[in-house]
Amino acid sequence: MRIRCIALDLDRTTLNRDGHLSEKNRRAIERAIRSGIQIAVASGRSLDSLPGEVLEIPGIRYAITSNGAAVYDMKEKICLRQYKLKAEAVRDILRETEGEDVTFEAFIDGKPYAEKAYVEDPVRFGAMPRSIPYIQGTRKPTEDMRSFIREHEGELDCIDVVVKSEEHKQKLWKTLEKKAKGVYITSSVKQLLEISDVNAGKDAAAKFLIGYLGLSREELAGFGDGHNDSGLMKYAGIGFAVANASSECREAADRIVASNDEDGVAEGIEYILKVNAEAGES
Repeated sequence: MRIRCIALDLDRTTLNRDGHLSEKNRRAIERAIRSGIQIAVASGRSLDSLPGEVLEIPGIRYAITSNGAAVYDMKEKICLRQYKLKAEAVRDILRETEGEDVTFEAFIDGKPYAEKAYVEDPVRFGAMPRSIPYIQGTRKPTEDMRSFIREHEGELDCIDVVVKSEEHKQKLWKTLEKKAKGVYITSSVKQLLEISDVNAGKDAAAKFLIGYLGLSREELAGFGDGHNDSGLMKYAGIGFAVANASSECREAADRIVASNDEDGVAEGIEYILKVNAEAGES
């Protein structure tokens, strides 16, 4: 069966380590679009954090954002599906992190907010130095994130808990899985515990999108690198993990391609185009 839709994770998958789109990956994406394949962004990023160099490619219309909490038709500028965190879940998260050495990012209708101190010095909170431009260029600084979250507890797309160590992240993950009701928890980078409604997840959002497009899961290909991409790898007709992917993502994928710094997405797309061409000839 031909692949008719490709869901692309961005950071550390389609984008290189500096957060940019290589020319080779761009050309492959454009070639896929010209062949009639629908390219959809599938990211942990919120709508307002998506990079212009990807969105400016003609033909990229749909975006799965915030780890599947929202799906957008960017051409029509409408949200097709959205799940907000329930107020009870938000209160559970705040209660279980009380007194912990953490800060927060919070997202409302695709707009990201973060603690002012974190925005000013992300590395102090566990972020990699190369993430500084992205964090400072997208997050709206907020003086008191706990108060902000309480004030907007019924409006939140998702919450990121920012931690300073992998050990602390794993400890909080286990606690919140037990204590926070109705949530989906994942992680795409070492300093973030990403929490959204239980109905979110890239796989659930991809299932919605292909249904909206009138396609089957066998016609979907997914690309990813992290824990938050594992469900997509399993759900898609074919899942591609880049070589730098986490062990969980690699195990869930059908094929391993080159790393994000070696144009693995282009490699995978070329494979898809070859298979589609052969299917068209049979």
